Amino acid sequence: MTTNLLFDFTVDKAAKTVYITREFDAELSLVWDAFTTKELLDQWVAPKPFVSKTKHMNFEVGGRRFYAMVGPDGQEGWILQEYTSITPKTHFKMFNVFADKDENPQPPGSEWDFNFSEQEGKTIVNITIYNESLARMERMIEMGFKEGYAASIQNLEELLGSLSQKR
Repeated sequence: MTTNLLFDFTVDKAAKTVYITREFDAELSLVWDAFTTKELLDQWVAPKPFVSKTKHMNFEVGGRRFYAMVGPDGQEGWILQEYTSITPKTHFKMFNVFADKDENPQPPGSEWDFNFSEQEGKTIVNITIYNESLARMERMIEMGFKEGYAASIQNLEELLGSLSQKR
């Protein structure tokens, strides 16, 4: 695995938007699967010591993923995602909102836009996260979103490395 892979995390408060660019030393189809398959998502999306537990996921336009971030004490924080656009292997969008255990959304939410590309044997993922409210975005940043996402991406890097070795 290559070290020194690009990881850019930019917050634009005026636009209520977070921009993330991450480079992976793995083929595009593998990275795509890691972002769109519940079994793989649950292996990397939660920063340790948290774990991800997907209750259900239907990756299609209008489909949903409903999952919890489960803390070491067993406390669950539920998240509801609805897929609004999918272009296989290159792009998808989803609406992301916190929810209760019964799938009742707790607005405001955020729109996530994922773009995947390959360059020189590496996969680049560009993510744009538009927040419906500045207060929500600021709360996420204060709760350690950048550090948590960086830890999740490290989990993903390790997963991609082990999956690449199996191919």
